Amino acid sequence: MKIQSIRTDVLSATLKNPFITSLRRVDALQDLIVIIECENGMTGYGEGAPTPMITGETIGSILATIEYIKPHLIGLEIEDFETILKIVHTLIVKNTTAKSALEIALYDLKAQSVKLPLYQMLGGTQTTFKTDITISMGEIDTMIADSQNAVALGYDTLKIKIGDNPKKDVERIKAIHASLNKDIKLRLDANQGWTAQESVELLLALEKHSIFAEFIEQPVPADDIEGLKYIKQRVQTPLLADESIFSLKDAKRLLDMQAIDYVNIKLAKTAGITQALSLADLAAEYDVKCMIGCMLEGPISVAAGVHVASAKAQSITMLDLDAVALLASHPVTTEVLFDESLIKLSDCPGLGAAYTNH
Repeated sequence: MKIQSIRTDVLSATLKNPFITSLRRVDALQDLIVIIECENGMTGYGEGAPTPMITGETIGSILATIEYIKPHLIGLEIEDFETILKIVHTLIVKNTTAKSALEIALYDLKAQSVKLPLYQMLGGTQTTFKTDITISMGEIDTMIADSQNAVALGYDTLKIKIGDNPKKDVERIKAIHASLNKDIKLRLDANQGWTAQESVELLLALEKHSIFAEFIEQPVPADDIEGLKYIKQRVQTPLLADESIFSLKDAKRLLDMQAIDYVNIKLAKTAGITQALSLADLAAEYDVKCMIGCMLEGPISVAAGVHVASAKAQSITMLDLDAVALLASHPVTTEVLFDESLIKLSDCPGLGAAYTNH
């Protein structure tokens, strides 16, 4: 099964509402689709979303990286999978989103070639999952209304975006918490918006009011490793690292320091599926649970994350794969069921998603 061509296309999709964090505001999705075709007509699909302030990548840089790697893959047999993956990861450093987009398409092809759903090829059995949904940062009344609307749609776990103003963040969380039934779980994500001291003060203020979030995600800048440890030693709320972890080396450092409680895995940070699987295994060695998350992406990349969650279900116990639910529409056909909080994998060989706009 020889690789014949590698093409790309820009996927554009409207959002139901603006996506607002302490780092950015996004009104419409634009990411890059990778289409790898083999001589026998089999096609694999990948996807990567530009997140310049996190991975350092833009649509242009993702495209340039794929074009740089492409000539080295044309003509290779998909059965020589390890060699292909080695080429993707050694020809150029960093550029993790571009590598992830290529890897997703390659894994899609590999699973199709053995006539198995990707999750089964990776050793998974679980097919049904529940995800949280993101509540964008904004004025308190708007965030309360968005939270209540999400609960009405069936979500029982909300991820609250905060991080622009610690004092206001406390009021936001207290107001949202008071407006919901007590069985609704809250996850907090400051997107690197606070200092370590601000984080402790804010979390202690919430804990004083018996508000215990499922976790606080990346409250301090990605390189503030000591800050993460400082927070963990002083609050009860579990601490999840996101932007601080791209590689196994990053994770091992934090785990050895006992600086975090949970690990957030994102394919755009791990450069794809291979290292995401390894990161879940590493966390399991430390008896640390993982969440699998996503950037603001379309169904192809999100589907890949669900397959990884199935493959490592014992380690990956939390899902933050709500990006598809945030889209008003998209030009992707998928055998994966995305129904608000419910995501269900099919027995379709490969990834179960295809780009229909090319």
